[in-house]
Amino acid sequence: MSVATPAHAADPSKSWVLTLPQASQPHQVAYLPPLPAAPRVFGMTAERRAMLNTIRYAEGTWVNGHPMGYQMLFGGSFTPSLHRHPDRVMYSTRYASAAAGAYQFMPFTWSMASRVLGLQDFRPDSQDQAALFLIERRGALTMVDRGQMTPDLAARLSPEWASFPTLAGASYYGQPVKRFDDLKRFYEDNLSQLRQAGEPAWQTVAIRQVPPPALAPIQPEVAEQLESVEQPEASTSNSFESPTGRLDPSGRF
Repeated sequence: MSVATPAHAADPSKSWVLTLPQASQPHQVAYLPPLPAAPRVFGMTAERRAMLNTIRYAEGTWVNGHPMGYQMLFGGSFTPSLHRHPDRVMYSTRYASAAAGAYQFMPFTWSMASRVLGLQDFRPDSQDQAALFLIERRGALTMVDRGQMTPDLAARLSPEWASFPTLAGASYYGQPVKRFDDLKRFYEDNLSQLRQAGEPAWQTVAIRQVPPPALAPIQPEVAEQLESVEQPEASTSNSFESPTGRLDPSGRF
């Protein structure tokens, strides 16, 4: 049997067609817009508020939920002003520390968090935002959002807050530590109260407006040209606000 050979063999690669399974062929590709440079704002949920309250309980600044906990210095005294971190070293029987506020921020930790978030004061809202930032920094914010207090979550936060136990039940820094069962009990009770009180899914969070840059004076000849051009109506919308006016599920715009 003989087989005819074509004079010019065609390149078979030119006729190849890659066919993907129908289920794997994307119909649309969504691109998320970049996050605003500053300030970053975390949304507040019942789960996140309960965790913040649990940190206060562990750090000894809960004070039955009284706002004065935001003014507490290490050792139990209070700062009269929340315009900035007090940065004062206080002494107890065994320790000395400059920790301050509801979440007992050390000065260098507060400086880092406030710089990243664009915080201008040490008031309660700013402290809450900085604490959520530190939780996210430890890779634990998604764990908090599940609404469950677990040993893994406590251990993840133990390098940030010495009062939280590691998986071994000890303080990460060898300091006094809360028992996990006590933290879990407080967290679950507090979360239940917040939910029964009708805590909204996402609280409204004020956005600090970034002031526009200063403009150079307009020369007279340029001003005459601008007067002849019809200017569009200025928008009053917040550039950091989502189309629905609510935070997205990630906790930021």
